[in-house]
Amino acid sequence: MTNTATYDTERTTAVAAVERAARLCRRVRESLVSDETLSKTDRSPVTIADFGSQAVVNLALAAAFPADGIVAEEESGVLRKADNAALREKVMQCVWEARPDLAGREEPVLTAIARGNAPGGRGRFWTLDPIDGTKGFLRNDQYAVALALIEDGEIVLGVMGCPNLPVDPACPDGAAGCLFYAVRGQGAYVRAMDASGEASIRVTDTADPADAVLCESFESAHTAHDASADVARRLGIRRDPVRMDSQCKYAALARGQGSVYLRLPTRPGYQEKIWDHAAGVAVIRAAGGRVTDTSGRELDFTRGRTLQGNEGIIATNGALHAPVLDAVAAVREQDKGMHHGRLGKATR
Repeated sequence: MTNTATYDTERTTAVAAVERAARLCRRVRESLVSDETLSKTDRSPVTIADFGSQAVVNLALAAAFPADGIVAEEESGVLRKADNAALREKVMQCVWEARPDLAGREEPVLTAIARGNAPGGRGRFWTLDPIDGTKGFLRNDQYAVALALIEDGEIVLGVMGCPNLPVDPACPDGAAGCLFYAVRGQGAYVRAMDASGEASIRVTDTADPADAVLCESFESAHTAHDASADVARRLGIRRDPVRMDSQCKYAALARGQGSVYLRLPTRPGYQEKIWDHAAGVAVIRAAGGRVTDTSGRELDFTRGRTLQGNEGIIATNGALHAPVLDAVAAVREQDKGMHHGRLGKATR
């Protein structure tokens, strides 16, 4: 029976599922991505890992919590098409390697992937990004498997598997592969994927904006880098920004590697997907930080599969949140008079 007071069963199930999915992604990356596929911009390896990761996580959730909906990025219809038989076979092989009890059986895998079509909104459901940071995956840089549990708009649990994130931030060339997880009211934790001991994590206590370390998306399509630079200048931040793919940025902030994460809108009307943020938000909050949109509004996870009531994301250690909001507001005000401000919002 599910322990709704402590979420012990949910935490155990989610951490194990994300770890299994992260290992699957790592194996696919090692075996299927080569310089040749990258030069041809072949995205099939990340597609295989995406479907495989979603299947592995959804199989675990369906077994433990059959009544729970799942809001996930991928849908299985494309794999059922006859002209995608080769892709389907590769997905099956990597899932069967992770779940040998299902070897030779396609339908349970396809059904599990299809469970990700829940609408979200109110009630209890999980949200999953099977690979957050597809370009980071292909570059062998940062990517994450991100899973969260939401109940009536409140994120109660988050887990992130980060296969390429250094275990020790001070040794970037050392062992890599981390699991971050948090349950509301119970703190945030990290452990190495190849070890059993966990450690509690907290955001940095930096209170002077000049000492802040700014994190932002590696891809300029995901955040307005020029506007971020203006925000940094207004805050007096002296260090160069740390650019990183995926929700690994949330993980880095949660364990004190950075103190501010900006995801500034790049075009009007863009709606953030809930699976791109829920797990990271859970970990940041549990580690003592704060997350809002760029206007200071709390993130609203009751609106379906997107954060349609919010614009952009600001995550901080908490102490820096007010000055960061002020700096973003000043940059937005500066942009007035332009047909479209750099923060993705029409200004007239």
